[in-house]
Amino acid sequence: MKKLVSVILALALVFAFACSAFAADDKTIVVGASSTPHAEILEQVADAVAAEGYKLDIVVYDDYVLPNTALQDGDIDANYFQHTPYLNSFNASNGTDLVSAALIHYEPFGLYANDVKSVADAEKGCTILIPADDSNETRALLLLQQEGFITLPEDASAEEGISHLDIVDDGGYNIIPVQADMVPSQLANSDKGTLAVINGNYALEAGLKVADALAIEDASGDAAQTYANIVAVKAGNEESEKTQILVKALLTDEVKAYIEETYNGAVVAIF
Repeated sequence: MKKLVSVILALALVFAFACSAFAADDKTIVVGASSTPHAEILEQVADAVAAEGYKLDIVVYDDYVLPNTALQDGDIDANYFQHTPYLNSFNASNGTDLVSAALIHYEPFGLYANDVKSVADAEKGCTILIPADDSNETRALLLLQQEGFITLPEDASAEEGISHLDIVDDGGYNIIPVQADMVPSQLANSDKGTLAVINGNYALEAGLKVADALAIEDASGDAAQTYANIVAVKAGNEESEKTQILVKALLTDEVKAYIEETYNGAVVAIF
């Protein structure tokens, strides 16, 4: 009888431990993010999330694919690294069902150069590196057209997307698509006179400043809204407690002030 009681008590303890471990996990909000600026911004809201009874666990990714596959698979609760056009393109290509839960910030694309002081100083025929993935390639090409380097079809838009193959007139420049995270290093190792259109977060990671750019996207149109970086979740989780706590913590004056003071125009709060 004593042996039976001991076994029952042991099982009860195991069950209690398992339940407590599950509860602890359920009180953790796991968010995938790029290191700069997304993870840095998330670090600022850890205390606010803790005040709501949750622990914030930030998982840093160095590419644009894994944080979405992890979200779809349920390995993380949300991610914060992308804009809506990229998310839509990813969903269409991969059969995922991810949605935006909130717009957080906008990162102006910049045109940078190896030993060129202004757009007017760019030599005809020079190489211009651009990010190769769908939405970011569109964005880079729109910036090049904005600055008079190339001509795109009249109906070119961020929503519909465009590639370098659609360029109507390349202006004599050598436009080369490169994996987005490799553009800064490719520019750093390029010949003098080379230009590159670089994503805001990759520019930051490479130590580039908006003030160093020859040109940035014109924010007077809808670029800020179209390319705002978002908190993404799996469809159906937009109103979950975890999502609402995370979004509430991010959409504050404190976070806005941190962004303004830390990134000097390279990152702009959109709320």
